[in-house]
Amino acid sequence: MSHGTILIIDDENSLRKVVSRVLELEDYTVLQARTAHEGLELLGQHAEEILVILSDVKLPDGHGLGLLPRYQAVAPLAEVILLTAYGTIADGVQAMRSGAFDYLTKGNSDDQLVVVVARAADKARLQRRVAQLEQQLTSQYTFESMIGHSAPLEQAKTLARRVAPTDSTVLLEGPTGSGKELFAQAIHHASPRRSKPFVAVNCSAFPKDLLESELFGYRKGAFTGALADKKGLLEEATGGTLFLDEIGELPLELQAKLLRVLETQTFTKLGDTKPLTVNVRIVAATNRNLRQEADAGLFRPDLYYRLAVFTVPVPPLNVRREDIEPLANYFLRLYAAKLRKRLHGMDADFLRHLTHYNWRGNVRELKNVLERAVILADGDLLTADNLPAEFDHAAHPAAPDDAAAAQWTLRGMERSHIQAVLQQAHGNKTEAARMLGVALTTLYRKIQEYGL
Repeated sequence: MSHGTILIIDDENSLRKVVSRVLELEDYTVLQARTAHEGLELLGQHAEEILVILSDVKLPDGHGLGLLPRYQAVAPLAEVILLTAYGTIADGVQAMRSGAFDYLTKGNSDDQLVVVVARAADKARLQRRVAQLEQQLTSQYTFESMIGHSAPLEQAKTLARRVAPTDSTVLLEGPTGSGKELFAQAIHHASPRRSKPFVAVNCSAFPKDLLESELFGYRKGAFTGALADKKGLLEEATGGTLFLDEIGELPLELQAKLLRVLETQTFTKLGDTKPLTVNVRIVAATNRNLRQEADAGLFRPDLYYRLAVFTVPVPPLNVRREDIEPLANYFLRLYAAKLRKRLHGMDADFLRHLTHYNWRGNVRELKNVLERAVILADGDLLTADNLPAEFDHAAHPAAPDDAAAAQWTLRGMERSHIQAVLQQAHGNKTEAARMLGVALTTLYRKIQEYGL
């Protein structure tokens, strides 16, 4: 089996043939070129295969150092070794600074050449493996990887795609479990910050004092137990994105500090006197109506307006019911593989129960229900027997008499009115919210509550 492909670019036929033979004996596949033009053509044709480029410094149509950027542009993951008849230390230093792996003098021992090529090939293989893993990681968090093509989801993805390449602060609005963190990750990975950290923190998961030290860090001796300096999450995320989930739970005192970060990109650690500068993008998420809370004095209005530079409403699952089946199939395959069960799908009754259910817990609840169903499954199909008891009521709507009585209640009248406005707006949630005079997140919450 070949150890990889090497490209030799040299106008000396005898040297090219000797080096090729030496490397072929080491189980490399060798491609040969006499000029820079020929070499670049071969490189373009075999960029995915070539690990190492051995290039003469003086070619009939170019100089090795000048050609380095062209080689790297065509095959950025390949390593370049420059060959020269008369090497100097200064030339070698310049070559390494320009990005060459090594700089060898022609006529040195074959053993040295083999060792250097082997090291360069190892480095190129490692770089390709890292790039492959990074690509796999990134592909998990793209907008394309989101399952479903319903109109509400596509509208949210369109908005998020538009804002992703910018540095603008983003506020994701939507109920718990609807996928706000997935949107935040997709925004990060579609931005120029994708190679830097994505750091997520749930503001409701920490008491106030601990959350402050987690976000901003502290200096040694700032309080009892502070035995060493600690980096805060803002520092950890510098150059990248900080995702603040459940931002509505952030205490008012910390809201002031966060506002300063948004306005100046500076903050002061606990126990420190000098401000620290960071370069971080903030993406926040909430399941509450922050505008109403700001009006009621429960959230800082100035912080709300800084966070809501660009708002993306993330729709709940029950307003994108056509996405339920593909999501359920995805979770079915996932848990069947994890639990090593041979399951071929869901029967019609199982799917009917899923599509009629209200899904207050959104995609997260669907995921949990599918995991439970796969655990309980005995046959090769998921059936209604594998669902929790509360699904029976969802699959059997209220009798007509009950429905008639319900329409005269306040809830029933509100439900009917929202339904009528949605029909008038031809299903456009943004337009319906405007007609109703409510926030889009409020409309989504009502749609979820009433199962519209």
